[in-house]
Amino acid sequence: MLSGLSWMNSEHREPIPVLLLVRALGIGGTERQLVETARFLQRDRFIPHVACFRPDGLRRGDLERDCIPILHLPVYSFKSPGVLKAASQLIRYIRQRHIQIVHSFDAPLNVFAVPVARLAGTPAVISSQRGHRDLTGPGFKRLLRVTDHLADAVIVNCQWMKRYLVEEEHVPEHKVRLCYNAVDLDRYGRRVVSRSAVGLTIGTVCALRPEKGVETLIQAFAKLRHTGARLVILGSGPEEAKLRELCAKLGVEADCHFEPATADVAEWLSRIDIFVLPSRSEALSNALMEAMACGCCPVASRVGGNPELVEDGKNGLLFEVDDCADLACQLGELLTDEPRRKRFAEASLAKISAQFTPEKVAHAMQEIYESVLSGVEAAHHPSTYDG
Repeated sequence: MLSGLSWMNSEHREPIPVLLLVRALGIGGTERQLVETARFLQRDRFIPHVACFRPDGLRRGDLERDCIPILHLPVYSFKSPGVLKAASQLIRYIRQRHIQIVHSFDAPLNVFAVPVARLAGTPAVISSQRGHRDLTGPGFKRLLRVTDHLADAVIVNCQWMKRYLVEEEHVPEHKVRLCYNAVDLDRYGRRVVSRSAVGLTIGTVCALRPEKGVETLIQAFAKLRHTGARLVILGSGPEEAKLRELCAKLGVEADCHFEPATADVAEWLSRIDIFVLPSRSEALSNALMEAMACGCCPVASRVGGNPELVEDGKNGLLFEVDDCADLACQLGELLTDEPRRKRFAEASLAKISAQFTPEKVAHAMQEIYESVLSGVEAAHHPSTYDG
């Protein structure tokens, strides 16, 4: 296996093989962050590999176009005997490809890959935390606490998540590394699309799950029915029937459009004037970042990493979680103030363009990888650094 220490000291450094892991290659935000990390890593510094339980998702093509190898680990239940076979497969892959860094991007792969990478003798093992652990259930939460100890570092995507891990999960602060999410501005730039000729469009993009708080948005929208605005809800999930029933109960079903989850989010965002993220729990929302990149005026709940993206009164507005009256008030003001909407939209796009491009985020991730790898080598060979 390559020596991380010799790599750090060599004038002609060989690219370091790194393995990124995620449960699936679907349209979710975590999946997109893994794919863009793999695509934008500098090839003279790193050789990316990807592994997942379910490889045949919409993001697979992005990896294949960049000739990034994909390892299929056929794990469909942690209770299946196939887990041991997949673990052996992963160990062989790590050793045969001389993988120096293993980085898992979500909870299932933290639980699976971190201990397996340790058994394989991987020099640097990194996990990720991109959401509140209560959403994973108590069993996974306990296992994730084990992986905190096994990993050399835990990467988070916002300052709020870093505070949560340190203060509530008691992860040593030196282990927690911050790397924000990225948005591909070419993919999420605003497009010229057909739009409704009547009224403005309020919209959201999310998985229709309880923690996303979409009912708060519907209740707020119902208070604005006199404005002629329309509501678009883009996403799929178990709450859809309940949300449709709420629209009917409040008498706004004719003005609400439900659209199933799609890979072409930018086309729908380009139809939205005011984007609302009503989440009850959030780290750094990819959907919110995509909306900001697409020129929408953002409104978000005051939770998690949302205030790190939306600075209240500067590039958007914040409202209190579950407070439909507060949200309705914020939306009512924006619907009647076009200059303010445009000013917030322009400021949001400027913030994304300045801070959250794939190139910037990949560079930050590379610096973390190099720092963790050199730190591990320093701990294993302390005399080398004694001068």
